[in-house]
Amino acid sequence: MSVQGRAIGAMALGGLLFGFDTAVVAGVTEALRGGFAPDAVSMGIAVSSALWGTLAGALLSGAPGDRYGSRTVLRGVGLFYLVSAIGCALATGLWAFAAFRFIGGFAIGASSVLAPVYIAEISPPERRGRLVGTFQLNIVVGILAAYLVNGIIGAVFPGDLAWRVKLAAAALPAALFLILLAGVPQSPRWLNARGRRVEAAEAAERLGVDLTTPESNEGTGRLDWRRHRGPILLAVAVGLFNQLSGINAILYYLNDIFAAGGFEGLSADTQAVAVGAANLIATLAGIAIIDKVGRRPLLIGGGFGCAAALLGVALTYAGVLGAGWLLPLLVFFIVAFAMSQGAVIWVYLSEIFPTDVRARGQAIGSATHWIANAVIAFVFPMLTVAGPALPFYGFATAMLLQSFVVWRFFPETKQRTLEAISG
Repeated sequence: MSVQGRAIGAMALGGLLFGFDTAVVAGVTEALRGGFAPDAVSMGIAVSSALWGTLAGALLSGAPGDRYGSRTVLRGVGLFYLVSAIGCALATGLWAFAAFRFIGGFAIGASSVLAPVYIAEISPPERRGRLVGTFQLNIVVGILAAYLVNGIIGAVFPGDLAWRVKLAAAALPAALFLILLAGVPQSPRWLNARGRRVEAAEAAERLGVDLTTPESNEGTGRLDWRRHRGPILLAVAVGLFNQLSGINAILYYLNDIFAAGGFEGLSADTQAVAVGAANLIATLAGIAIIDKVGRRPLLIGGGFGCAAALLGVALTYAGVLGAGWLLPLLVFFIVAFAMSQGAVIWVYLSEIFPTDVRARGQAIGSATHWIANAVIAFVFPMLTVAGPALPFYGFATAMLLQSFVVWRFFPETKQRTLEAISG
């Protein structure tokens, strides 16, 4: 395998760790209830600590990434993943568990900023969407892997040990991530933007990167509203619309959504398999066509598809459609989302900022994504009290608005060099 292939594979593994660490906690909540998180408050602390860590990682990793390079900071992120896995597995109390989950969440947030940036900077324009999309693909694979590992470990180990082994399992991909990063050079574009021309040329030769069209200058190194207002607004819009689709609220409360639709007997495992399989297949399809179709058409078409599915879910709860429509509509929503927002978000965020501020720009979009995630996940149950259809009407409206905003304001970035996009 080429050096470029190994480098992209290492960064994509960061996506797998992202997905695995996010989903693995679903397999340990019952054990936590029987241990050091017996009430709702302590359970909320145990589970949400990773989300707050993710927000911190997204907010705080951009500046170090621009200063020291994404590759260098990601080596520290790999250590965070490893420490989190081992620490959670060995935790003896609620606060220790929450602290190590926070560390893991920080690694997730930092990965969502730095790994797509690095992949974008070493990818040829004609394949950049597909290659950066491997990060999202590995997030989906990591989620499915967590479900699979949880099931296998739960069947092999006794209950009082199984939950610790499930959490410790994340140490294996974390260690592999660190090993692979050891052979990854710095991004040639980052080196070039820092004025390190000789090192940039050497790294470009190793990675097969074309630096014949370098940045017109080295940049100021500052993310400035007057200079970067356009990409900042685009980053906020991409991150916000991603969550206004309702994707994470739906995944977090999937069992409750089915129960409200009258499916008390429907197995949670069956739901996870149907939704997870649809997510994986659609993500593969989105990544396969993103460099041919473009980012804008996927976001516009996906917005209409998500809106139709979400409206159908709302009408199911309103009694206009039968309950049997619920699962097909949710699967259709997952397909529309995965082929549009799911495939595009990390790609687009990694493309629209100049090299000297790319990581900080990516951090703005990523942080917007995680803040909106936390807020929507918090208010979703309250909205359903007023009627289970209400939030889905809101999500559908947001997706129609997304299609209009993308059509009116978003530039297309497919098959353009990063320098041409930010020039």
